[in-house]
Amino acid sequence: MPKIRRFNPSQILALSFLGAICLGTLLLMLPWSTQEGRISFIDALFTSTSAVCVTGLIVKDTPTFFSPWGQVIIMLLFQMGGLGIMTFSTLILLVSGRKISITDRIIIQEGFHYGFLRDWRSLIKKIFLFTFFIELGAGLILFLRWRVDFPWPKALFISLFHAISAFCNAGFSLFSQSLLNYRHDVVINLTMMATIVLGGLGFLVLQEGFYFFGCKLKRTTYRLSLHTRLVLTMTSLLILLPALVLLGVEWSHSLAGYNFSEKLLASFFQVITARTAGFNTLDLTSLSYGSVFLLIALMFTGASPGSTGGGVKTTTMGVVLAFLRSKLLAREEVLLYRRTIPSEVITRAFTLVTLAIFFISGAGFLLFLVQPHLSMDQALFEVFSAFGTVGLSLGGTASLNTGGKIIIIITMFVGRIGLLTLLYALSREKAFGKFTYVEESVMIG
Repeated sequence: MPKIRRFNPSQILALSFLGAICLGTLLLMLPWSTQEGRISFIDALFTSTSAVCVTGLIVKDTPTFFSPWGQVIIMLLFQMGGLGIMTFSTLILLVSGRKISITDRIIIQEGFHYGFLRDWRSLIKKIFLFTFFIELGAGLILFLRWRVDFPWPKALFISLFHAISAFCNAGFSLFSQSLLNYRHDVVINLTMMATIVLGGLGFLVLQEGFYFFGCKLKRTTYRLSLHTRLVLTMTSLLILLPALVLLGVEWSHSLAGYNFSEKLLASFFQVITARTAGFNTLDLTSLSYGSVFLLIALMFTGASPGSTGGGVKTTTMGVVLAFLRSKLLAREEVLLYRRTIPSEVITRAFTLVTLAIFFISGAGFLLFLVQPHLSMDQALFEVFSAFGTVGLSLGGTASLNTGGKIIIIITMFVGRIGLLTLLYALSREKAFGKFTYVEESVMIG
């Protein structure tokens, strides 16, 4: 009998997301999922992909086009997509008492933890506990605030929807203008920002942070890993510096009609959400080109590994910057916090950045061809937003034709599962042949 081909973990991960997208598409096409009882296949596929890939780009207005049932489906899709389909399936098997395959363990380990993981069952439980308590806490705060504006059943659903959307960095909102009308509200802004940041840090960082503060209370020492220290450093820098730049650039431009507290809130909120979440308290079409370029750079960087966000990841950019610094200082090793970064990690970081640039360039070129009416800033912003699973738009999403939607769908899918994961899924398991040739140098630069 012919051998049955076994899928590797990268292929299973890609197929699990693809299966969830197909299921979501079918559910959204049910008559009771929309207000009018119908939606085209391509629009249902686009919405399902955007939800599962926690992007937030929409071709149909979520609060007005979809019924409450459809909104619940979207919420479940981005909750499942944010934590990973394989994580959910593994939890179900754990609860049912069934045996977990080694492949499932590898997928979960690669998604949420680096290195050899002994207690992977504990990891699964902690992932869901962190998610539950953070989303519950954010939802409760938002409910107490929105209870003033809406009847309690509607306020409860809106609060839960936005808390899950924020932690999963999905960017879906039940307000047609996102959070633009709440730009002055300190409670909503701070709650959403904190939830987005926590969702973008990664579960390993959340776990180490929990241990760190626990040890502080017990007055014992706990040393944070290099990964966690790099994530916290890069996240802080990517919030503080861009927020100050955006505040200065837009002070007399798009922020001209805001008071000082609103300017401060809007600047910090927009740079936080631009890396992965996709909410907005600013009219993005009123931003200057400099601010648009800044947001594109943030979308390209994205969140941190093992999180619910996309992009090339904060640690990738941190390793690249550390490598450049080492070359400027004429050092052979790449050092971070008195640790040497392995050469394979540096290679992986540069490979990921290079692949991302080539992929985005190709997707942007194709979008220019099929959507000639889009301006260059609209098209590029759309592609970077889709790849970074952000969901921000300069108005180009609503005018996409079928070809443009397909390009953005593929970009969202690739951005969520990761270029390296896709590369491993498509590549051969073993190299064909082994060759060694004489070395010869070429001129560089």
